[in-house]
Amino acid sequence: MTCAAGHIVCVMSDATSPQEPSAQEAPDFDAMTRDIAEVPAVEVIVTVAVNLMSAAAVKLGLTEDGDDHKDLDEARKLVHALAGLLDASTTEISSFHAAPLRDGLKSLQLAFREASLVPDEPGQGPGEKYTGPVHG
Repeated sequence: MTCAAGHIVCVMSDATSPQEPSAQEAPDFDAMTRDIAEVPAVEVIVTVAVNLMSAAAVKLGLTEDGDDHKDLDEARKLVHALAGLLDASTTEISSFHAAPLRDGLKSLQLAFREASLVPDEPGQGPGEKYTGPVHG
C-alpha cells in the first residue's frame, strides 16, 4: 500500500498480498528521498501528529461511521504515541504548531475517558504519563 501525505510518501508492505509490485507500480525511491529532503522537520512532525490524531479519532468511534471502527485498545496506543511525540518535540516546534496539537490530544484523551466502560485512574489514561491527569 502506498500513501501520500503532502510531499511525504510512505510505503507499507501488504502482508496479505504475496505478489511483488510490477516495474510500473514500483515506487521511485530516489524521487521520494528528494521530496522528503525538501520538507522541514516541523512539517514532518506536525504531519505525523495529525495522522495519529486522525487514526485515534477513527478508533475512538468519533467519525461518521462511529462504532464500525471503534477499538479502544488501538485508540489507547495511538493517543499514547501522540502524547509521546508531542512531549518529545515540544521544544522543537513552535507554540503556533504545538498549541492546537495539544488541544487535540486533550480532546482525544477526554473522548477516550468517556468511551471507556471502566475509566482509567487519573494519570493512568493514554498519554497521561506525558501530559499529567486529564480532567473534563
